[in-house]
Amino acid sequence: MTKAPTDFTRRQALCGLSGVSVVALTGGCASTALSDTRTPMALTGPDKKLDEIAYAMLRQEPGRATGLGVDTGAFADWRGTWGKPGETGREAYRATLTELVEDARTYPKEGLTPDQRIGFEVVETAFDSALKGMALPYGDVAVGSWRNAPYIVIQNVGGYLDFPRAMAATQPVKTAEDVDFYMARLAEIPAVLEGELERVKEARSFGVIPPGFLLEKTANQLELTAKAAGRGDLFIRDFEQLLDRAGLPEDHAVKATQYVVGPIREALEKQFLEINSQRAEATSDAGMWAQPEGEAWYSWSTQASTTTGLSPDEIHEQGLEELAELHARMDPILQEIGYTKGTVGERMQALGRDKRYQFSAGDEGRREILDFIDTQVATIRAQLPRAFTTLVDPPFEVRRIPIAEEVGAPGAYGGGGSKDGSIPGRFWINLRTPDLHRKYDLPDLTFHEAFPGHVWEAAYSNRLPLIRSILAFNAFSEGWALYAEQLADELGVYDDFKVGRLGYLQAIAFRACRLVVDTGLHHKRWTREEANRFFVERNGSKVEEVASEVDRYCSWPGQACGYKIGHSEILRQRERAKAELGDAYDFREFNTAVIMGGNAPLNVVGNTVSRYIERAKS
Repeated sequence: MTKAPTDFTRRQALCGLSGVSVVALTGGCASTALSDTRTPMALTGPDKKLDEIAYAMLRQEPGRATGLGVDTGAFADWRGTWGKPGETGREAYRATLTELVEDARTYPKEGLTPDQRIGFEVVETAFDSALKGMALPYGDVAVGSWRNAPYIVIQNVGGYLDFPRAMAATQPVKTAEDVDFYMARLAEIPAVLEGELERVKEARSFGVIPPGFLLEKTANQLELTAKAAGRGDLFIRDFEQLLDRAGLPEDHAVKATQYVVGPIREALEKQFLEINSQRAEATSDAGMWAQPEGEAWYSWSTQASTTTGLSPDEIHEQGLEELAELHARMDPILQEIGYTKGTVGERMQALGRDKRYQFSAGDEGRREILDFIDTQVATIRAQLPRAFTTLVDPPFEVRRIPIAEEVGAPGAYGGGGSKDGSIPGRFWINLRTPDLHRKYDLPDLTFHEAFPGHVWEAAYSNRLPLIRSILAFNAFSEGWALYAEQLADELGVYDDFKVGRLGYLQAIAFRACRLVVDTGLHHKRWTREEANRFFVERNGSKVEEVASEVDRYCSWPGQACGYKIGHSEILRQRERAKAELGDAYDFREFNTAVIMGGNAPLNVVGNTVSRYIERAKS
């Protein structure tokens, strides 16, 4: 690890967003160094064109530029704005993407290197997909990312969630100039929230009302956030800590408080009133089939999520088939450890009740979980030279998901840091109750979110040209993270912990269930209760975990399908490489080729593997 913050305590991690559990990752192995990121001024030809496309895109999403650490120098003023709000911003973004995708399509391709060709391919794929989503009459489209949502403000979507996290975790406050930028962004938040509200009302006029159970969660969270703003708690405590660490005058927080208790609180209250009022019109229908043009919306979102043309019925059947195969692998392990009666799901439920694998209640259990994660990261980190020929060493930390988010959030999520390393990769863990996690499933979750999963993969993408660091494809991102779980098993981490292997297999089976449940909700008209029961009864998943998971699929239709589709495709490509290369196949070389090929649509991943095969044959 190059550097990670050390001035946070474990106690702070238990208290909320500003808490950090820093995991020391030593670079104790020989590795091939990856080249530093180049500045746009140093580029020529196709590389320059790709960077121009990247910066043109980021101009529409300056907050994303901050997360990447590229809003410096000539772009430093981007740190003081969120861009154009509401429908005006959406239309400006659509016009920009239309122009950029044409630039990418018409750029001369003769003589391009494979990496350059991939750059133009991912631009075309990502922007084409986003433009199709923007052509739909409602919803939030994530350009080159994963969070497509039909509802602009819901339990896990909206500025009321995003801004507190971004201002505390990614907005730099190290100089007086940084403070000016911070204050400028804070002052823009009400306009962005108002823009969201306009789009929520527009969708309502079109007949789009989210399910009542999602609106209830959202209203509760918005009310808590608005009250925190009214007390002067929202943003301010984190800002005061940032000022203190930078040695800057704390009187800046006084002016920030005026923004928060005034215009920001008022904008949040308006959102709350609108969301709360929609509850009177809402039904319990969970899926997109119940929304205007919902079938078209779901068709687009599943294609965007999987980067395939698979139909919902095909995805559903694949999920059922893969679930049966995985349960067939789990059954003998359950038999061996003494769980012999009932279905696999019933036996896994019984295992989940085993006190030996539970964490303590309350803050003691939260501390145990953070310590447990530290140990798992250190264990897998030491094994990675056995799986890759080229290594990275990204800064990394574990953070608690903000308390205001926990009810609507998944059990965890993770991602890479900035390109320059100033913002570490992060593993966000949901600690609303320690009962969300078990000692047999938390290792697998750690490998998925951190190493060699999301944080590890993003560190490679951050060494690629800027546009490749920006554009991510759900099927590759999540497919790789599942493949990372499998790599951990193949590296032997469960050889002396058979129950841990059960946790890993159950987690993979959980993703097969997602194919069934997501399509069940949105295409086959399942109820929320049917979706919950499928997870618990068929896979033995924990009730606490499943509740927020199913609600997440209702607000992010299709996203959950990318995981297993991507994983299965990476495995298919690996089997192809083995078959074509025979003894020339190399486990480490294959893994390195795929991860260094970068985040891409699945067909482009296939091209990356083809080039690996050609090199290995020569």
